[in-house]
Parts: sequence; structure tokens; C-alpha cells
Amino acid sequence: MMGKKYEAVMADLEKTEKERIDKAGMDAAKAKEYSLQEAIKVLQEKHFVKFDETVDISVNLGVDPRKSDQMVRGFVVLPHGTGKVVRVLVFAKGEKEKEARDAGADFIGAEDMVEKIQKGWLDFDKAIATPDLMGMVGKLGKILGPRGLMPNPKTGTVTFDVVRALNEIKAGKVDYKVEKAGIVHMRIGKISFPLEKLIDNAKTAIDSIIKAKPSASKGRYLKKLTLSSTMGPGLRIDISSVTTTRV
Repeated sequence: MMGKKYEAVMADLEKTEKERIDKAGMDAAKAKEYSLQEAIKVLQEKHFVKFDETVDISVNLGVDPRKSDQMVRGFVVLPHGTGKVVRVLVFAKGEKEKEARDAGADFIGAEDMVEKIQKGWLDFDKAIATPDLMGMVGKLGKILGPRGLMPNPKTGTVTFDVVRALNEIKAGKVDYKVEKAGIVHMRIGKISFPLEKLIDNAKTAIDSIIKAKPSASKGRYLKKLTLSSTMGPGLRIDISSVTTTRV
């Protein structure tokens, strides 16, 4: 009996020590600045959960989002997608409805979809609308707006070219908008992606944010870059390893 108790105590001590060492390693990792390639490798090596974690990049910008002329907003089509299956709703009628259906839209409609959403249905990830239906779709602003689901001409989701908009979203289009704290968060893939694909996606995302720099933004634009996974640490990235553009 005593032998089993001793073994149990020793097992607990060994587990506690392993957790302490792992935590110390994580803390040390978070304190360091990495190249983009190094950071991705660290996240992949420390991946220990059974599900395929999402990889995100956070960009601290030298802007004041409270000022309208310093708002940063846009979209980018990641070359290797995000790894997420995106369900797309298209508000369209007639020929545009047929085009959307043939292009693989998950949900298509007009008044019927507006009514369905007003009753609480929200089982989609992105929405596209033709301009002639925005008067109707606009009634959903209070429902879709706070959830980031409202079609918007600035993100290319209010358009008569529904096929192009749909294909971009399905291929890995990501919308982004700076938050009140001056930070842009963006999903760039899954932890299972090959290293080179995550690097390509990250650099494409950063290039898009650089191009979206407001003319009113003075001084340093890219202040800090952080890479993280769903359950992993946030690792600070050396900006020069991502872009050669001085911003």
C-alpha cells in the first residue's frame, strides 16, 4: 500500500516539476524577439493539443483610431487561405442569384433571408449583397454590424460581381480593422500548415496593412508584431524579418 502511495506522490511531483519547467520555457520564449520563421517553428514545436490550432498575427500600429483620418481598414486574400471552411450568404435576385448558386454560395436569397435573420438565424460567416438590395439588407445593420457580418463596399462585399467576391472569400479573403487600442488582429492559417505557407500568408497580411497606412499617420507605423496560436504563447516578431519597407 505504502509503495503505491509513494509512487503516486512521486508521479505528482514529477508532473509538477515538468509543468514548472514548461512554464519557464514559455516565459523565456515570450520574452525573446524572433524572426518570423523562428516564431512559427516555436509555435509548431510547442503545439501539444489535439485540435488544429489557429495562428494569428497582431499588429500594434502608430495610429489613433479615434480620428477618422487614421482609421485602418481593408481586406487581403491570403495565398494559402486560412484553413477555415467559410459559409457565405449572398443577398441576390434573378441572374445574380443564379451566378451565386453556380459559384458555390452556401446560402442565397433576398427578403426570405432578411426575415430569417430577423428571427435569429446567423449560421454563416460572411455575407455578400448586390447594391440594389442594400436598402433591404440595411435593415439588418443592428444585427449584422456588431458581428462583423454586414456587407460593406469597402471590403468588396457590396458588388454586382458576386462570383469574384465569393471566390475571394472562399480562397482565403480576410477582412481587418484597427481596434480602439490601435491593434489589428488577423488569422493567417493553421498550426498544421507547412512553414513556408504560414510565412507567405503572414508577409502578405503585413504588406496589406502597410499599404493601408493612412496619410495622416506620422512617425513609426508598425510598432510591434506578435504571433500566437490558439493555445500557445504570444511571440514578439522582429519587424525586419517580415518586411524591408521602412514604416
